[in-house]
Amino acid sequence: MSALEDLLAAGVRVVGEGLSPGTSGNLSVRDGDRILLSGTGVSLGRMRPEHIAVLDLRGRHLEGAKPSKEWPLHVAFYQRDPGHRAVVHVHSPSTVAVSCLRPWSDHSAVPPLTPYFVMRVGQTPLLPYRPPGDPGLGEDLRDCPWELRAALLSNHGSVLAGANLDETVDRAVELEEACRITLLTDGLARRELDADAITALARQWSSPWGTRTTLGTPRR
Repeated sequence: MSALEDLLAAGVRVVGEGLSPGTSGNLSVRDGDRILLSGTGVSLGRMRPEHIAVLDLRGRHLEGAKPSKEWPLHVAFYQRDPGHRAVVHVHSPSTVAVSCLRPWSDHSAVPPLTPYFVMRVGQTPLLPYRPPGDPGLGEDLRDCPWELRAALLSNHGSVLAGANLDETVDRAVELEEACRITLLTDGLARRELDADAITALARQWSSPWGTRTTLGTPRR
């Protein structure tokens, strides 16, 4: 499928997975030196080609629909790592709920309760609160000192990146489940994975955990 077809199909899947209530959330895919991004005010499950905005890699609007106001988040993830080819930002219920709690640690708002969260998502830091659409959201993500492929936005939702849209939506589903389990076990004498188990999983699955970015400045 083309990048456009992938984006439209991903929108249907995100809604089907219960990750995008109403017209919330936005998706993008990198297509060469362009970013195809869902437009503003449209249900992701009902997107058509005319609902897609085209941006350059600096976030300048080239053509198509008016882009989602959250475009700085997408641009920031592509600027952090050229291996990121797709970005998903959703307001799924459990991730929003966890984004309203104190983070588990500096490097991950979500505790390591299951191997699948460590394997498929990895550490998920909590970024500071800013109003939706604030350009500072992108700056916070781009400048975050932790290695990451997912982050929670305080009192807002989640943003994730991956090598393609299927992988990134899978990651969003896994993060929502990890947050649901976090909420179900909150206040209980829960048992987290120990350090050795986490290290082994992170190494085997090339997943970021407890690691900072390798450069002193964000990767471009």
